[in-house]
Amino acid sequence: MTNLVLSPKFKDFLTCICEREYLEGTTAAGKTTVGIPKFMLRVAMSDKKDHVIAGADLGTVEKNIINSEMGLLNQFEGVTEYYSNGKGKIRLPHIEYSTAKGTKVIYVCGYDNKTKWKKVLGSQMGCVFIDEVNIADMEFLREITHRCDYMMTTSNPDDPDLPIYKEFINKSRPLKKYIKDYPKELLEQLNEPPVKLWVHWYFTFYDNASLTKEAIQKKIDAVPEGTKMYKNKIQGLRGRATGLVFNLLDRHIITANQAKEFNYVQFSCGVDTSYSRLSDDKIAFIFTGITDTRKKITLAEEVYNNRDLEHEGKNPIAPSDVPPLLIAFLERNRKRWVANGDAFARDVFIDSADQATMNELIKYNNEVGSIYDFYNAWKKLTIIDRIAMQQGWMKDDDYLIVDECVENIHELNTYSWKEDKAEPEDANDHTINADQYSWIPYKHLIGGMDKGD
Repeated sequence: MTNLVLSPKFKDFLTCICEREYLEGTTAAGKTTVGIPKFMLRVAMSDKKDHVIAGADLGTVEKNIINSEMGLLNQFEGVTEYYSNGKGKIRLPHIEYSTAKGTKVIYVCGYDNKTKWKKVLGSQMGCVFIDEVNIADMEFLREITHRCDYMMTTSNPDDPDLPIYKEFINKSRPLKKYIKDYPKELLEQLNEPPVKLWVHWYFTFYDNASLTKEAIQKKIDAVPEGTKMYKNKIQGLRGRATGLVFNLLDRHIITANQAKEFNYVQFSCGVDTSYSRLSDDKIAFIFTGITDTRKKITLAEEVYNNRDLEHEGKNPIAPSDVPPLLIAFLERNRKRWVANGDAFARDVFIDSADQATMNELIKYNNEVGSIYDFYNAWKKLTIIDRIAMQQGWMKDDDYLIVDECVENIHELNTYSWKEDKAEPEDANDHTINADQYSWIPYKHLIGGMDKGD
């Protein structure tokens, strides 16, 4: 058996007894290497005979878990045998593991092959180890999770909107002892109702006792800071690594106090609406300021989702509810961003596809009255042209966002190109759309200043 060098956190991980364990973190943290003995210990403790190791496909499982230098066969040499083509009556790939409770059978499968994993899941399992669960087939996960006593998964940072997070990982919680190790962003994403005995682990380079300081620094230096790869690989944070429309960097995000230091020449507001009670679609307000140095700043947002409101026992929002909510939003921001309280966004631009909301706003102005004028959003500027302009402004740091605008920041970090067409996806874009409606009429005031002046 190969000897492992373990950090204190990994020692606690090995001795933690629970029902579900979800491992996330940086590259080279040792999640899979130490996950193997934890899984094998749980198999040895189990009263059940049958267990499962699953990954993207059979070849990947063999390469990453079974046959690697610090893999299962090396770590448990002498007590395990792997039969890639099956053995005797068991025709599926499996490992035989000799324990004090008898010989255990660990089936090995890829979640890419539904026929094979359907055969594996024909009975109740003791322990399950799923590698790269972020890319796993959701039908497989839903099927296997109620057929086992214990499950451990590893994952690479991925799109935080994937159902694996909402249905499984975000229901787990870290041990109190290690909450201090977590990035704030990741802690906030563990936001589904917690399930008892579901534990989340966040591991980094510094938890891998086999890495020297020099080796860690070499890995950090190899990835440009501020990029998506840096966020995924070095910080171990979720977020799509490829296919993103925008490259939002730390320097684009400012505080509210920093935003108040600018001199503004124009304020505006954009509104995008979707009243669905069955989806993630949102009603979004965005408040924009344009400075005398030609910078566009997203100052504030307000976002509603009718499905979430219903789940919280609240009344969903209808078009008739929007006028008072929107005007209250405009008034709060009018009084906030400049010293004399005149951050007046007189012209407000509404998604022109939603005439029901526009009619309610016009009705409100006629019956109640307000200091604001409401217009259909200008959509003659194509989506691709809008994206090109925003990308140019971001490159020159002429596009900034106040850090309180968490939904807009989230969308900019997930909004992606379609794989089969040269256009962006029709998702993760409600605050992005509202923001674009706010600045399109004033695009001539943004960017283009000679940085040498």
